Amino acid sequence: MTVGAHVAPSVPPPSSPAPPAPRHGHNRTSLVGNSPSLPRVALLGIVALAGLSYAWALNRDPLEPYYAASVRSMSMSWHDFFFGAFDPARTVTLDKLPGAFWVQALAVRAFGVHTWAIVLPQVVEGILTVLVLYRAVARLAGPVAGLVAAGVVAVSPATVALDRGNISDSLMILLVVLAADAVSSALVYGRQGMLVLAGVWVGLAFQAKMIEAWMLLPAFGLVYLLCGPWSTARRVRQLLVGAAVAAVVSLSWMTAVSLVPASHRPYVDGSHNDSVYEQVFVYNGFGRFGDQTPLQLLAGQSLGLGLNQKIPPAAPNRLLRGDFGLDTGWLLPAGLVVALGGIVSRRGRPRGDPLRACFVLWGVWLATLIVVFSWTTTINSYYTAALTPAVAALLGAGVSAVWSAERSGWLRRVALAVPVAGTVAYGAWLVDGAGAHAPGWLLPSVIVVGVVALVAALASMAWRTEALLAAALAAGLLAGVLAPAVASAELVAQSKGAFDTPFESAQDAAYVDRVFVDTPAQIVPLIPRLESLQNGAPYLLATQTSAVASVFIYASGLEALPIGGFTGTIPSPTLSQLKSDIRDGLFHLVLTAPSHDPRLRWIASHCLKAGKAASGLRNYYCMPADAG
Repeated sequence: MTVGAHVAPSVPPPSSPAPPAPRHGHNRTSLVGNSPSLPRVALLGIVALAGLSYAWALNRDPLEPYYAASVRSMSMSWHDFFFGAFDPARTVTLDKLPGAFWVQALAVRAFGVHTWAIVLPQVVEGILTVLVLYRAVARLAGPVAGLVAAGVVAVSPATVALDRGNISDSLMILLVVLAADAVSSALVYGRQGMLVLAGVWVGLAFQAKMIEAWMLLPAFGLVYLLCGPWSTARRVRQLLVGAAVAAVVSLSWMTAVSLVPASHRPYVDGSHNDSVYEQVFVYNGFGRFGDQTPLQLLAGQSLGLGLNQKIPPAAPNRLLRGDFGLDTGWLLPAGLVVALGGIVSRRGRPRGDPLRACFVLWGVWLATLIVVFSWTTTINSYYTAALTPAVAALLGAGVSAVWSAERSGWLRRVALAVPVAGTVAYGAWLVDGAGAHAPGWLLPSVIVVGVVALVAALASMAWRTEALLAAALAAGLLAGVLAPAVASAELVAQSKGAFDTPFESAQDAAYVDRVFVDTPAQIVPLIPRLESLQNGAPYLLATQTSAVASVFIYASGLEALPIGGFTGTIPSPTLSQLKSDIRDGLFHLVLTAPSHDPRLRWIASHCLKAGKAASGLRNYYCMPADAG
């Protein structure tokens, strides 16, 4: 199949029993020549590059300790595994759905508690995302478009950083790309089963990252409604079936947990009434628009953990500047321009035009997430990795459209020159803004390669030869991906992960180290001493918030009772439960900061103050008689 050769199924009349076999047109010579093995070799090279980037220094630290602690707890018991328990004593759950962490817990159960065992699933998920994205894009826009998409997503800094850590977004992104792949198949063949499969993938993605997976349903539904085969009524019926499947799979685990009596399962963190639905749709959902986020609530606990990270406020350009720009902004404007230009350029085509469907699918994906991420109260930088499959797919489809012979020569070359010029200028601005933190040679290199690409595009307008157009496309791609690829290489070379930013300042790097390296480094050496103070108690200690408890749980596998869950604000355990635990001798030592929480004030007034601990926390020693 050539780049300009797109699968274009006929639109059958409503009474047709099945759509006809898809047509394979050949409008012009392929960019990869006549060798069918060349795309496979190129794809293999891209996958190898991605795997190397994600897995380099696989056993590095640090992990996100809160998630790592829960994974260790979940690996210790099938009961804890199913319910997504945070602590070994299963008093409280994670404050997220456990889908992605099930995979990590299985890896730990199989290989033992190692950093590499927890990171390995994300490495595999990242590699599979590259492969599935290639297939989804190639089906609609040809193999070269698929290769471009695979290459761009493989070198995107947000993706590289994400897949080097233990964050749930890696699995979510793989599953929604699988859903897009199923939808692209349904667009070509009109099969209900593919939309059902897409619904299954979306439902599983919901188990990994909750409502974010549902944000992509408009892209899947709209593209099939506008570009799918069959009559409108039949397309609507097929979409309703797929949506029903997505809803059932999404809500299945939540419903099952809700039916279990509270006394037989952990308290649901992130909720104030032990409700997993509140956790998902309020705490992790609509509460993110305007309410204080979990990290903000945790920072308010005055634990001395250095959690006052500065996040750009909600704004239309939030993703294009600062750390977000360096993470994912490089090709974002180009993706939007290509999506809009691609849809406009395919006007007048039959409804089933696959290239237009490709622009609609990934363009709506991109636009939806940009709006959400721009206006959510606060987001973590690794969220933006969900944008990169759409950007990559759109650039691949854009290459296919420019190479196609279906538009006049000058228009295709203008469509190449304008995005290249804008992308190079914006990339140079980002690199310049990074200052001395970026390599000195990068800025002039971006400018030089960009100029070469523009000269090639202009030359191809004058002489209109295939060789010059191919050279202009190659130079334009290189000019666009050069800076983000170097940014990704910098992340890999310095063993950075999901919470780091390319070319970050020493202050930002110190923030990450303080939260994920320095604080655990202060606490872990205390564990042998704490074990000697257990005095026969089954729990190592109790702590204010799950965030503090996580360091002890991951390092030792022992119970550190979290008071107040992740944010320190949930009613688990209650004051009466806490007194009962002390009276029963479940723990003696409590680690807490000064607080207005009635539970912690009771401990401060009834237990023996035993001095200060790391990070400004205080030790209290409680005996059963204190709760008598």
